[in-house]
Amino acid sequence: MGRRPQKRGDLLLGLGVRVEGIVQKVDEFLEERLRSANSDLSKGQVEERTYLELESLVGELGDTDLSTSLTSFFGAVHDVLNQPESLSVRNLAVLQGETLSTGISRLDGLVRELRKDVNFRVIAVAGEVNSLLEEIARLNTQIVAQEGGGVRNSDAVGLRDSRQAALGRLSQLIDVRSIEQESGSITVFSGGEFLVFAGEYREVTTALSADKGLSIAEIRLAETDAVIKSTSGEVAGLINARDEILGGFIDDLSEFSQTLAFEFNKVYSGGQGLRGYSELTSEHFVDDITASLDQAGLPFTPTNGSFQVHVFNKQTGLFETTDIVVDLNGLDEDVSLEGLAELLDNVDGVAAEITPSRGLQLTAESANLEFAFAKDTSGVLASLGLNTFFSGTSASDLRINSAVRSDPSTFAASGGGIGNDIDNALTLADLFDAPLESANGQSLAVLYDRFTSETVQASSVARSVAEGFRVFQKTLEGEQLGISGVSIDEEAVRMISYQRTFQASARYIATISELLDVLVNL
Repeated sequence: MGRRPQKRGDLLLGLGVRVEGIVQKVDEFLEERLRSANSDLSKGQVEERTYLELESLVGELGDTDLSTSLTSFFGAVHDVLNQPESLSVRNLAVLQGETLSTGISRLDGLVRELRKDVNFRVIAVAGEVNSLLEEIARLNTQIVAQEGGGVRNSDAVGLRDSRQAALGRLSQLIDVRSIEQESGSITVFSGGEFLVFAGEYREVTTALSADKGLSIAEIRLAETDAVIKSTSGEVAGLINARDEILGGFIDDLSEFSQTLAFEFNKVYSGGQGLRGYSELTSEHFVDDITASLDQAGLPFTPTNGSFQVHVFNKQTGLFETTDIVVDLNGLDEDVSLEGLAELLDNVDGVAAEITPSRGLQLTAESANLEFAFAKDTSGVLASLGLNTFFSGTSASDLRINSAVRSDPSTFAASGGGIGNDIDNALTLADLFDAPLESANGQSLAVLYDRFTSETVQASSVARSVAEGFRVFQKTLEGEQLGISGVSIDEEAVRMISYQRTFQASARYIATISELLDVLVNL
């Protein structure tokens, strides 16, 4: 505010200006919109970054991706058709299968590690939210004390700027809205819960729960244990990235791995290698040996059908075939593990018993005998893990069965007897592109392409959404600077103008001084 000038004779003396106060020029509605845009942008950027990291892990554009491993594996199985007598070719098929299973398990582990990192960030954000809430509450108290109950023109503008910055950072973490009170303090809400009121704030904490082998964190109010339901902001992005993006990918990968293992094992377990088994133990166990096999807790569910047991005499070269009926039609007493063990124990040359862990163990009754399996229409061998190629029930534990890994000659390429033909290998080689009844007629190739293409498409959408949020946020930020900011160019022009005015005044005074000197010297 300008002071009244004083007159000394004909000379008018200016006394400069006196500062009445500093006014913070803001548009509250614009600030609220900008905070909302910041929340949306933070969420979008977290999801965008997560998809980029996930894409790099999947690595579909490289030569170490799963699609390459799948192609190499089924190609190696096809090579067995050309040289069925070669142990090295069978061994290569086993090694390619091991590469595939290791790649799937490795990808699952990397995605789980990424999910764990995202979860740690959720926990870290909770601590930052508490710090910001505390800072806003403290600044509320200082502003009210400084302004004396609502006087906006005051030295509290610096405190207001600090509070605005804290509120802006908070809006990047969780979606919030604020209401300024007459006293000058602000009340902060998130969803239906207030977080700051005057000089008080409510702390948040993290609650843990188990999900897919990870203790996931959820942000809650410490006072009421109510969940902070944030729909935007970094927290919302992290939770969506952890539970939907990464969690969904883990589920899809496990589903594909289960389908691959069971469908391949169903065909494989009905075949024979170059030699049979003298001893074999099931990989999977039941919960109750007296329960029907389709309700006994097996990881894969068998159906009504049958399979054959071949007993081969190495000394005479003869083999006998026994049909085993797997009654699971639900009409009478369905077969249990106990009943199946009894049926197998009745096969000449084979002894069957239930292990202490409720599995099934088969043993040839003579050193001259070997046994093998054929024509399994029930899937019970694959369900129990007998004469299977893949071991495990999900992406995380997918492996190659130890029996075939230690002895590739047991690779079940034959379908009509031990070492007789390559009928089973022919079916296995074409399995990747064969329609599967369990997958509604889709093949393994289609299932894999579907879940990987869904990731790529979702990543593209996330990038587009994040870019849209960036453009919108920059637009609002420009509007805010137009109202509350300082234009460097404008201030520079003013400073030059004031400088020129000062120079002109200085020359005027210097000229008057010279005239006075002349008059005095006359």
